[in-house]
Amino acid sequence: MTISLRLSDEDTMLIKKYADLNKMSVSELIRQSVMERIENEYDLEMFDKAMAEYEADPVTYSLDEVEKELGLR
Repeated sequence: MTISLRLSDEDTMLIKKYADLNKMSVSELIRQSVMERIENEYDLEMFDKAMAEYEADPVTYSLDEVEKELGLR
């Protein structure tokens, strides 16, 4: 898939220089940056969900308890 975007000359220069400094293409830099942003937002959403579940029922288990439950000990 091809995606185009409009950038100012200043932004274009900054992105190209950053990509060069990190020995990657502009395409790879943009792809990697977008994927990291998506992953970070997903992680934050999962954290919020887990925290809400914990606050609703604040039960915790020790490592020993988990290992015994899973038959690892």
